[in-house]
Amino acid sequence: MDFINDKFNSAKRLYEIAGEARKNAYAPFSNFKVGAALLTKEGKIYTGVNVENSSYGATICAERTAFVKAISEGEREFTAIAVSAGSEEAVPCGICRQFIYEFAPEILIITGTDKNSINIRTLEELLPMGFRL
Repeated sequence: MDFINDKFNSAKRLYEIAGEARKNAYAPFSNFKVGAALLTKEGKIYTGVNVENSSYGATICAERTAFVKAISEGEREFTAIAVSAGSEEAVPCGICRQFIYEFAPEILIITGTDKNSINIRTLEELLPMGFRL
């Protein structure tokens, strides 16, 4: 995906991939299934889903799942992440915003309600003063 030359169509496709991943979410408590698709600088895509747990604090969001998968495979440079929650728009929560900032402060965040109604924001718009040591 060439995000620079075809940002909107690439964002739509990444959002679709996040939506496909969402089918694998494990959300028996909230029934709020979320999927994410993370694009590396080299064009590889890692997906993630939210995984709930009886101990709510052990629940992990789709965005962090995708990042952890990518990081565990050696990836360190990311350009965009799409988050899909079906007909509801879901933006990364505060923990996810800070987690993403650790690895990709310049990343684009793609959200929406369907592939034809997407929003593209910078992480800085969602987390204007991220913390990093």
